[in-house]
Formats: sequence, structure tokens, C-alpha cells
Amino acid sequence: QVQLVESGGGLVQAGGSLRLSCAASGRTFSRYAMGWFRQAPGKEREFVAALSRIGSSPYYADSVQGRFTISRDNAKNTVYLQTNSLKPEDTAVYYCAATASGSSGRVYGNSDDYSYWGQGTQVTVSS
Repeated sequence: QVQLVESGGGLVQAGGSLRLSCAASGRTFSRYAMGWFRQAPGKEREFVAALSRIGSSPYYADSVQGRFTISRDNAKNTVYLQTNSLKPEDTAVYYCAATASGSSGRVYGNSDDYSYWGQGTQVTVSS
């Protein structure tokens, strides 16, 4: 198993940027495909972005495509979500998730595909 801890959230104005980080425990981080999800009050958890075990095939929700970038540094056991041009509708708790399923180039866009989750970090975007 792996433990995940998100950080980097905060309060920003519309149009601003935040870099979210997810630090993973263990030496087998490279075996996990990673994803970012978010959940706003009163709404269901939704997919944001995903990345394969080897950092290929980034996959984004339509709502964030062109604004957000997912990346990973396996040497640092960390996955990142660079969020640019933030909008008030991006306000949510952001969660990172990990799965050991699939091949090295596979990405996953469903929450049920992931076995491990962080505690979340709050992103609030003011208008």
C-alpha cells in the first residue's frame, strides 16, 4: 500500500495559479498510476487529471484541459497538479489517488479505479 499527502491548496483570485503536490510513501511509487480528483460542496467527486506510471499519456477532464497540467517526479515520490487560469468553479477539495492496476502506459479516469487516496487539500478561487 501507499500513503498519500496533498499540499499546496489555498485561496486565490480568479485567474491565479496554484501548484498542488501529492507526496507518496514507499519506494514503489513508480508502480502506481496517479490521478487527481476534486469535490465541491454538494457535488459528487469528479475526475480532474491522470498520469501513467511512467509519466506518459496525461489525461484531463474537459473542464480543466488547457489550464491544468499533471506531472510526476518518481525520484521524489511526488505527483503535481499545476492549476492555471483558475475559475471560481474550480473551488473544491482536491484529492490525489493511486492505483497499481494496468500497464505502464495506462491512465484511469474513474474514481473506482483507484485504491489509495490522500486526505485532500482545499482550493478556493474568489471572483
